Amino acid sequence: MNESESGTAQLEPIITQAADLNPPRYEISLDGERAGFTSYVDRDQQRIFFHTEIDDRFTGRGLAGKLIRAALTDTRSAGRRIVPICPFVAAFVQKHHDFDDLLDPVTPEAKAAVEAALS
Repeated sequence: MNESESGTAQLEPIITQAADLNPPRYEISLDGERAGFTSYVDRDQQRIFFHTEIDDRFTGRGLAGKLIRAALTDTRSAGRRIVPICPFVAAFVQKHHDFDDLLDPVTPEAKAAVEAALS
């Protein structure tokens, strides 16, 4: 456990999949508060990540990286490929090559699948 500035114990972040939401997403919580999420659309064998947010109160703690790594690891376990439309996800996979074997390019069809899911 980490000690926060106030001296109280800080829990490790918890990452969950909220597949029942529209659009579905992975959420990261810290100390019982949702700190952020990454949204996706499933199309054929692809999981298209299109938007990631970390609340301003939680920035600078490496939560986006933890969230994205967990989401991509789960995508691998689900037997899906990754399409990184989201700039956070795109930057993550450019830095961390653990998922190179799962990457598909961003295509007009992938963008259209996201637009269709959001409408």
